[in-house]
Amino acid sequence: MEEILNSEYAVPEFLYNEAVSKPTLLLHSCCGPCSAPVIEDLAPSYAVTVYFYNPNITDPAEYEERLKSQKKFIDAYNGRANRPDNVAFLEGEYEPERFLNEVKGYENEPEGGKRCGVCFRMRLEKTAETASLGGFDCFATTLSVSPHKNCSMINEIALDICARYGTGFIDRDFKKGGGYQRSVELSKEHSLYRQNYCGCGFSKGDK
Repeated sequence: MEEILNSEYAVPEFLYNEAVSKPTLLLHSCCGPCSAPVIEDLAPSYAVTVYFYNPNITDPAEYEERLKSQKKFIDAYNGRANRPDNVAFLEGEYEPERFLNEVKGYENEPEGGKRCGVCFRMRLEKTAETASLGGFDCFATTLSVSPHKNCSMINEIALDICARYGTGFIDRDFKKGGGYQRSVELSKEHSLYRQNYCGCGFSKGDK
């Protein structure tokens, strides 16, 4: 927890105030647009910290664009939310070389295939580890907002991981109930950058 509290984007003190009875949640986010409806959904019930860990975004300029969009939405949300519903932000290490090493041998897999499973596991495991070290009650991911992502695969991987790290996981399909449509609406409302491929160079070729 000390490492997280000393981060440039430290979790606000109010999240640990005894007056705030909501469980703490580390929300892995793939991008600002996908995080927007999930934050709206979860922040009233959880003390949310958005965790931006995406080494799969292999183009540094693209990574910075998505990071900027993420921060932009959090700032906008916190500007209109009640104080107990404010969300915090934590940026994970940007390590695209690690991602490329992890997916070696799967370069020619189609989008949605084994390469994506490796990518999901890499990001979700780091999220679970960070949640465990930071003392969060549970974690979740925005990945299921996308209609192009296999929610069953994502949740199966995450549930396997959380059992090893001793932290809870919210296994919800966030595209249901109009989640994806809400993502589009909020992106337009806040002028958020919306990418047209998942993140890695391989998916860009398949878009």
